[in-house]
Amino acid sequence: MNIIKLKKSLSSTVFSHEELAIILQAQVSNVNAKISYMVKQGILMRLKKGLYTFGFEYQDNSMDTILVANLLYTPSYVSFDYALSYYGLIPERVYEVTSATLHSKKLFETPIGRFSYRPIPIEVYALGVDWLYDDQHGGRFIATPEKALCDKIRGDRGIGRLKQTQIREYLVHDLRIEWEALLELDVTLIEEIAKAYKSYNIKSLSGVIKRSEYA
Repeated sequence: MNIIKLKKSLSSTVFSHEELAIILQAQVSNVNAKISYMVKQGILMRLKKGLYTFGFEYQDNSMDTILVANLLYTPSYVSFDYALSYYGLIPERVYEVTSATLHSKKLFETPIGRFSYRPIPIEVYALGVDWLYDDQHGGRFIATPEKALCDKIRGDRGIGRLKQTQIREYLVHDLRIEWEALLELDVTLIEEIAKAYKSYNIKSLSGVIKRSEYA
């Protein structure tokens, strides 16, 4: 099977060993040997055991790191610093793809980058998560701007307990988020997340935004 035909047979740019095996088994006698050969030749790239994408020379478009992050460790959704950078809320470009998960902390070093995962409570997991879809990559999960910020604040244990004036300083000076961008966030969603997280700091976030809105 040639590369073009193989690409057309796959439903996504990231695929499992099982998906490859189903496609290849009709044409080769030893599927595992064929896959290992394709990896050695650079046709396929192994992201982790049992998960692949095409090698850099065989990719038609840039890799969707959000899709990769979702598939490397499930269930998970992209959040924290990477999502904040994705939405343009923080000025820095973030190279490590950060995600929230229901499982334990995890880190993957792959040929296309570093992917890290932090556990969050099940009570808050499904709140504020968007589903992105296109024909090329399929569906991917990423936090909304509100959820990404709440996850970041909740996960930053070093900041302690912050009042409204302190949370504003943290957002503007530490995270370097433009205040005007914060005023565009959905305060109702932030309040819902604060309640689920039982987080004083996220409650302070919603309070300071509401005060500014009605000032």
